[in-house]
Amino acid sequence: MNEIAALMKSMGQAAVSAAAQLAQADEATRNRALLGAAAALRAQRGAILAANAADVAGARAAGLGAALLDRLQLDEPRVEAMALGLEQVAQLPDPLGKVAAEWTRPNALRIQRVLVPLGVVGIIYESRPNVTADAGALCLKSGNAAILRGGSESGRSNAAIHACLRAGLAAAGLAAECIQLVPTADRAAVGEMLGGMRDYIDVLVPRGGRSLVARVQAEARVPVIGHLEGNCHVYVDRDADPQMARAIVLNSKLRRTGVCGAAETLLIDRGAPAALTQLLVAALLEAGCEVRADAGLRAQLGDARIRAAGEQDWYTEYLDAIIAAAFVDGVDGAIAHIARYGSSHTESIVTANGASAERFLARVDSAIVLHNASTQFADGGEFGMGAEIGISTDRFHARGPVGVEQLTSYKYVVRGSGQVRA
Repeated sequence: MNEIAALMKSMGQAAVSAAAQLAQADEATRNRALLGAAAALRAQRGAILAANAADVAGARAAGLGAALLDRLQLDEPRVEAMALGLEQVAQLPDPLGKVAAEWTRPNALRIQRVLVPLGVVGIIYESRPNVTADAGALCLKSGNAAILRGGSESGRSNAAIHACLRAGLAAAGLAAECIQLVPTADRAAVGEMLGGMRDYIDVLVPRGGRSLVARVQAEARVPVIGHLEGNCHVYVDRDADPQMARAIVLNSKLRRTGVCGAAETLLIDRGAPAALTQLLVAALLEAGCEVRADAGLRAQLGDARIRAAGEQDWYTEYLDAIIAAAFVDGVDGAIAHIARYGSSHTESIVTANGASAERFLARVDSAIVLHNASTQFADGGEFGMGAEIGISTDRFHARGPVGVEQLTSYKYVVRGSGQVRA
């Protein structure tokens, strides 16, 4: 067995033992670990920021793009947001032991469906060091042991944050192996998580670029919760309030261009007033966003700054200040466009017409659909989950923000009084 395989086997064995301990730990103990980790994040803020500065410098030297640098970079508000996220997770109701459903059979058997941990969760992620805190916290709250494998570009930051999680575990009397960070950037470690750890890892969660997630989904020999990309849409209906539409479009695209909930395509009702189209596109251009539009929109506006969109633009997750824009034939045209080109992540309709809104919300088959709200609300924290491991576009097990409850399975508890089957 080579060195990396031996390392990962050792981590897997330790995680299985830790998961058994966590599954039996009471809510107060798990919450104490979360609050201790939050306190450590604040106390070690300087060390975390110093480690992150070294990571960012290395990433710049390696030529990482602006979107990836934005995901990588930490500052004091982002560190504080991580600490607050841990505290919010601690305040969530305990999912373990929750009775999701119960009923009594005619033979008087009492049956309950009860939430239980998944076991060991492997998380493979790139760039974003806050995932170390979010993933560790959510696994801890839901009673799962975690094996975290961050990207090499964020290695120093991940290690500094992981040290704070370990401090919280120690303060609560829980094993350090409840949350492990893979200590090597060797890509062979990812290969082991995908194919060599079936005896130890119960589910994998990839969070990163298309190539990473596609590899995990193609090669993993355990169940995967993940999404390939966030090709998100905003549809502005003819009955939209112009100023509301302007605010939502700008926020959806430009609040943070590097997040998976950023809008990548603007769809405008062909029957909308020309002034509304002019308002939206001009606002994007003036904010520094490149607009790539279909022929009809370009012909109506006649603005030389608008570039022609090609077929590939409708599929593209830019993660940059670029947006594709097109006219569609009302709400049904928007639904059809999203069905053809979307990635089943997050879509928003802006309209004052309740019937159009309900049609959109019912017929668009994406993990998150919104009415009169920015796509950037596609976030577990904004959903009241405290944090998230990612936004799942899968239809199996978990869909949308993957928070505490999505990291549980269930078992059936059956109580009888001597019944035997005929």
